[in-house]
Amino acid sequence: MKLIFIGLLASFALTGSPALAVEEPKFTVALHEGPFEIRDYQAAVVAEVNVTGDQREAASKGFRLLAGYIFGGNRRRQSIAMTAPVAQERTGQKIAMAAPVTQTQADGAWVVRFTMPSAYSLETLPEPNDPRIQLRTLAPARFAVVRFSGIADRQSADAKTAELEGFVRARALRAVGPASLAQYDPPWTLWFMRRNEVMIPVAR
Repeated sequence: MKLIFIGLLASFALTGSPALAVEEPKFTVALHEGPFEIRDYQAAVVAEVNVTGDQREAASKGFRLLAGYIFGGNRRRQSIAMTAPVAQERTGQKIAMAAPVTQTQADGAWVVRFTMPSAYSLETLPEPNDPRIQLRTLAPARFAVVRFSGIADRQSADAKTAELEGFVRARALRAVGPASLAQYDPPWTLWFMRRNEVMIPVAR
């Protein structure tokens, strides 16, 4: 299974916000076993944009557009707090949920997504100035997750994805979407302190 989602926290470079001040999607843990968890995520409101390019290029494009929105690029000129992680996923894939990206070829179309703070609803969020940015609600979803530290390069992410797929098979779970890689820390975080997660949406 190819990774189809990668979390970005370049936002910290722009805001200087400490990780502890950043809201994360809410979930409950249905099962905890070593480094693995089964999590039930609540519904969430997101802002997302479609972009093209290779993985890095698309992530950069999408992040800039969405950062513009939350830093005042909306009809109210209102700032919206940053959350973690930022999501990127390959379009054309069947995915159950949304959060914290897929790459099956060098270039393509992607969706980059920010989860909005839980205090907002679709009705209370300001309208984006850029029509490419869409606001929508994601349904609740269950994920199998494995957490790991260090640099989340392609080799380590692929290895953790294989481990998580083995866990999903061993527990007779049914994957309903592609694997995702979520990164929660700013780029200057020491490698051994970084929090990374591979996530696979599974049927309840």
